[in-house]
Amino acid sequence: MMHTQESIHETVVKQRNFFRTGTTLDVKWRIAQLRTLKQAVLANKEALQEALYEDLGKSPAEAYLCDIGPVIVEVNEILRGIRRWARPERHFSGLMCFPSTQTRVYKMPYGVSLIISPFNFPVLLTLGVLAASISGGNTAVIKASSKSAASTRVLKKMIAETFPEEYVTVIDGGHDAADMCLSERFDKIFYTGSPAVAKHVLSEAAGNLTSVALELGGETGNWCIVRKDADIKDAARKIAFFKLCNAGQICININQIAVAEEVADDLIRELKAEFVRQIGEDPANDPEYPKLITGSVYDKCERLTKVYADRVVFGGSGNRESCRFSPTMIYPVGIDEDIVRHELFCPLLPIVPFKDTEIDSVMDTIADREHPLSMYVFTSDMKWAWRVMSTQQYGGGCINEVCLHMMVKGVPFNGTGHSGMGAYHGEWGFREFTHPTTVLKGKTHLNLPLREHPYSGKAGETKMKLLKLFER
Repeated sequence: MMHTQESIHETVVKQRNFFRTGTTLDVKWRIAQLRTLKQAVLANKEALQEALYEDLGKSPAEAYLCDIGPVIVEVNEILRGIRRWARPERHFSGLMCFPSTQTRVYKMPYGVSLIISPFNFPVLLTLGVLAASISGGNTAVIKASSKSAASTRVLKKMIAETFPEEYVTVIDGGHDAADMCLSERFDKIFYTGSPAVAKHVLSEAAGNLTSVALELGGETGNWCIVRKDADIKDAARKIAFFKLCNAGQICININQIAVAEEVADDLIRELKAEFVRQIGEDPANDPEYPKLITGSVYDKCERLTKVYADRVVFGGSGNRESCRFSPTMIYPVGIDEDIVRHELFCPLLPIVPFKDTEIDSVMDTIADREHPLSMYVFTSDMKWAWRVMSTQQYGGGCINEVCLHMMVKGVPFNGTGHSGMGAYHGEWGFREFTHPTTVLKGKTHLNLPLREHPYSGKAGETKMKLLKLFER
């Protein structure tokens, strides 16, 4: 179906009318929709796995581990907590408001939400966000990625068979369809993608003063710091796993490594061994190794590899027909070179050596750049690690581990600055898709004249004394 501005507008109007019926305000009804969503995902598991293989070359196991399974986990977490999260808060209004002592805070849905999802995790980053929108009591228009076309086809069919269009619907198409969506007035927009497009999303949302959440990769990429006291074999094993995952096309993936030069050779040797152990000698021709989303991304890998050809210490080749490019280590790279000043989103892995005694200078350089979505440090110096992780600006991260922070239940996933705004997962997603509304219940008796004129003379003096008393 070709979408037009008129058809998209009609969809938004239908959803707004449905929202105004008040149906989505009922928490029991939301729970029923979440259970329906979960069953739809399970019923379409094989179709989703096949689509993920067609789009990204993900094996069934990787597709379930990284894309499908986490949606079930997310829905289950919401189902366990939504009754508690949605319950109105009761507050004592304070003496300043006497005799009106009762106040409630309602967690109200925004209304009609727009979810713009990316190609790299087309199931998780569509349905995971949808689960948060449903939990908050919103309707949802989903603009799915045109790059992951097979996944979008399955999602569109699945959602159409599961929910009525006036509640949840999927819109396919390219940037033109996205722009038509953005020209409509939504009540909440959730965008996952690049900082460059995020600026456009924010600009369009500003016209209607629409609340926006952004999950971005970060302008200058995510750093992994390996100190000389790190367990190098353990670090290499985890880094190799993560760089192989989805062929590096992950917003929280390691963009570049900064390694103490004292252990740089050891890390490179162990990384080579781990890449071979985990994916074999020829990953570019291994059907289990994920592929790049488009030929243009493959061409970027090939172009950058040629630029740094004299410093490629592992990999550097691929198969354009299958769109698979080997994990490629580039060493040594200066901390100010262009390749480590922007997000790569591919299997290339620049490695920056530094003197371990100069680690503070490295961290200052990272802090001067745009905030990354993730940060990873490998070291046995926990005092230094916790100090760094509690003072740097980034979305989230790990000490002596990779990516697992986003799998922890009950904690937010978010970015800051060029890596995003807002947060979701579990209760944080419920909060992102609701706004707190404060309501005070007034009394009709015993109202004091404290707030009323006159404010001068003896009456004013008395009121001032009471005001200061109430401030305590």
